[in-house]
Amino acid sequence: MAKYTGPACRQCRREGVKLFLKGDRCFSDKCAISRRSTVPGQHGTGRKTVKEYGLQLREKQKAKRYYGILEKQFRNYYEKASRQEGMAGENLLTLIEKRLDNVVYRLGFAESRREARQFVLHGHFTLNGRKVTIPSLIVKPGDVISIKDTSRSKPRIKEILEGIESTNAPKWIELDKTNFVAKIAQNPQRDDVDFPFEEHLIVELYSK
Repeated sequence: MAKYTGPACRQCRREGVKLFLKGDRCFSDKCAISRRSTVPGQHGTGRKTVKEYGLQLREKQKAKRYYGILEKQFRNYYEKASRQEGMAGENLLTLIEKRLDNVVYRLGFAESRREARQFVLHGHFTLNGRKVTIPSLIVKPGDVISIKDTSRSKPRIKEILEGIESTNAPKWIELDKTNFVAKIAQNPQRDDVDFPFEEHLIVELYSK
């Protein structure tokens, strides 16, 4: 499985906004955006005029990096979203929201999407009672996600579950905080996406 292996904070600096890629670190004084907000590289401090294409590209890159998706898969999501009824941009975001790794993160079972992806790959979750190891799997209404009983005693997962009471699950997911079980109640809507994307710029870029 292809994945980005470079510094996560460098991605935030490149987009000039917090993408919350490193969990609690993003809310601390160690956050790269707080310490050094310039674009990476020797020319990062220079002023540049951003044209229309540049705005569109940056919005696409921002979305890719926020969800931890590489170009080929992201474009496949766009093509699938464009074939669905409704607005392609909204369809794209709500489709990606239904990725299993994103759902695990939104439920508070991981501090970042990168950590959620690792947990899923290592087989710590079940989907409808069966072990699942595919982070990109798209969930659907009625699906039930749970942490395996044998995984709940793992030090890192145990630490996260101890703070699950303070988690506010998205309204499209029902979360049982006592048994650590979640059920997909409905498909997410555009206002359920918790980041201010301008998805019309992504559509304009891919429509060229």
